Amino acid sequence: MSNDARSTVSVFDLAKALPGMALDAPGMLRNARGMLVGPKAKASIGLYFQRVAHRRPDRVFLRFEGRSYTYRAANSEVNRYAAVLSARGVRRGDVVGVLMTNRPETLFTVLAVLKLGGSAGLLNYNQRDQVLAHSIGLLDSVLTVVGEECAEALDSLPTPAENVLTAEELAESARTAPDADPAVCTQVTAGERAFLIFTSGTTGLPKASVMTHYRWTKSMAGLGGLGVRLRADDGLYCCLPLYHNNALTVALSAVLAGEATYVLSRKFSASGFWEEIARERATAFIYIGELCRYLLNQPVRPAEKNNRVRLAVGNGLRPELWDEFRRRFGIGRVVEFYGSSEAPLAFVNAFGLDRTAGLCPLPYAVVEYDDETGKARRGSDGKLRRVRSGGVGLLLAKVNDRQPFDGYTDKQASESKLVRDGFKKGDCWFDTGDLVRDQHFWHIAFVDRLGDTFRWKGENVATTEVEGALDHDESIEQAVVYGVDIPGTDGKAGMAAVTLRPGAEFDGKALAATVYQRLPMYAIPLFVRVVAELEQTSTFKSRKVELRKQGYAVDGDSRLYVLSGPATGYVPAYDGYAADVAAGQAPR
Repeated sequence: MSNDARSTVSVFDLAKALPGMALDAPGMLRNARGMLVGPKAKASIGLYFQRVAHRRPDRVFLRFEGRSYTYRAANSEVNRYAAVLSARGVRRGDVVGVLMTNRPETLFTVLAVLKLGGSAGLLNYNQRDQVLAHSIGLLDSVLTVVGEECAEALDSLPTPAENVLTAEELAESARTAPDADPAVCTQVTAGERAFLIFTSGTTGLPKASVMTHYRWTKSMAGLGGLGVRLRADDGLYCCLPLYHNNALTVALSAVLAGEATYVLSRKFSASGFWEEIARERATAFIYIGELCRYLLNQPVRPAEKNNRVRLAVGNGLRPELWDEFRRRFGIGRVVEFYGSSEAPLAFVNAFGLDRTAGLCPLPYAVVEYDDETGKARRGSDGKLRRVRSGGVGLLLAKVNDRQPFDGYTDKQASESKLVRDGFKKGDCWFDTGDLVRDQHFWHIAFVDRLGDTFRWKGENVATTEVEGALDHDESIEQAVVYGVDIPGTDGKAGMAAVTLRPGAEFDGKALAATVYQRLPMYAIPLFVRVVAELEQTSTFKSRKVELRKQGYAVDGDSRLYVLSGPATGYVPAYDGYAADVAAGQAPR
């Protein structure tokens, strides 16, 4: 493929990649069987983990900050956790909330819930106040396990949470609990719920996306077994939060598919990344696009030279960074993929080609879309229109019995993501809300995100959630939030257009204090444009499109402010601010 992100995949590209896949062929064939598992089969994440633990008991399953756990030791620990949870009333089909940061105990808790046939509700520990309360309410959990490191988040709730078990109490009780495999683990079917993963949506508050064992199994077979293809001596390093599907679905499934080692990090550190990779003897890592850019922006460090990493897997690596990323860090294979918590399909760069999110053998369509509504466009006959090869369009995934949409806990939210009677009467498609480029031969490249969410710092930001936080500022009368492109960064930075109450003055420090208190760091707008008027008619969305297109350009009809930091707040815009953001020098 050329360096042009618009290039398509040719049959010659695929042919050149085949010899390099020969070494991984046995593992690929073994894992391909997972693609045949049906929803009614007795197959679950807990059972897959348990089987590998019995088959490879002395192999290292988990490394964390110098500690190592073999599969045997980890399985015993998980079983003890499961015994304690069972004694606390957790039964098959129950939901257990998990509010913990990255550490072995978090993974043990999640696996214990899954072994009991329950669902683990992974709460975002960055959330606070009413947003966190909303998330906990959606879970309808019988129990919530909370780590002591998340006490601040728990204390921010408007009313105290019920049925809380501290992670420390769980670990202490597990010390003397029995370590036999729970009998129910072998009875759990693939169609049952495994995870509830929170994703931002157009409602402005988080939605709980359902991940079944069935869809996870498909990920293990397709993404893990056929795409990533870890080997027995590989260690996959993960510094992404465990409440992300990248960490719990992609990384964990790839490790179990390869019967390899999960190298868990407490959090991402651009300056300490390669030192920890070397210290924990990792041979692979999972990324999001912003992580790659941060690493490239770092000065050259001794630890990055002659590292043991042979592959990187993730999503969001920009085409213009691809070659430099591989060359500087000596990464032999980049396994870029496309997927989301709720989408019933995924693409994976199984052939190791450059600048592609890979292929998907499942039915999908790339269709024309309406730029103002973000919805699929229908022709005069009421049917959807596919874009030509090489064109950009909205990605839709076919929904059927073999490719189900697990949906959200909110049925109305689930239905809103479906496009019915798209090409023929009775068909059904999942609207991903993403623009992709059709690269031919079942390959795509990610282009952009549509709708009322945008992605920044690897997180989905709901515009109405940010608007709700801005409403708490006494000087602001109305606010519209959207994402804007900053050259040299991944995703879109938050920007707000606001009107002020009569007689009020814009106070940049006060507004910054409000948003820092009520929003996660990644959701705080970097730009604020003070305007005289915001339309609220039926043409409001077209006005929002215009604001987005205007971006952070200075004009004579508004005042533009930029986020300097929590202490100085929003200050008048200055030349070079966008470049400072791209370089990681703003906000401070």
